[in-house]
Amino acid sequence: MVDNKLEQLGAKLPEIPTALGLYLPAQRSGQFLFVSGQLPIEDGQVAYPGKLGRELSIEQGQQAARLAALRCLAVVRSCINDWDEVNKIVRLTGYIQSDDDFHDQPLVINAASELLEYLFGAGGKHARIAVGVNALPMNACCEIEMIVELK
Repeated sequence: MVDNKLEQLGAKLPEIPTALGLYLPAQRSGQFLFVSGQLPIEDGQVAYPGKLGRELSIEQGQQAARLAALRCLAVVRSCINDWDEVNKIVRLTGYIQSDDDFHDQPLVINAASELLEYLFGAGGKHARIAVGVNALPMNACCEIEMIVELK
């Protein structure tokens, strides 16, 4: 079902991201899968570098948030046999590299939240944090991490 919905969107999961440092892409503890932060990377490059409110618009930030969420889902998929193993998305944390006067971080992260709800229905609704930060690795405009409950 998730694969069909991705196809309907014209989206596909990227290749499984490699860690940029000394950490695991995901760590399972009991029924929970903790997915490390993912950047909006396409073809080995940050797709949306810069700060929201300076170099980038809200719409560009939203595209970046969707891409980072897809990268999180690629990590989830690499840890399970089938999407049916996902019970729900528990929490999403979004970090937005923001100019000092940018205060619309929730609007940016909404794009990732909407994607998850579309793909997983009620199981895609989650608790969330949207935080403005001064800098992110590789000058990415956003980074997203998530906690997933497995069946």
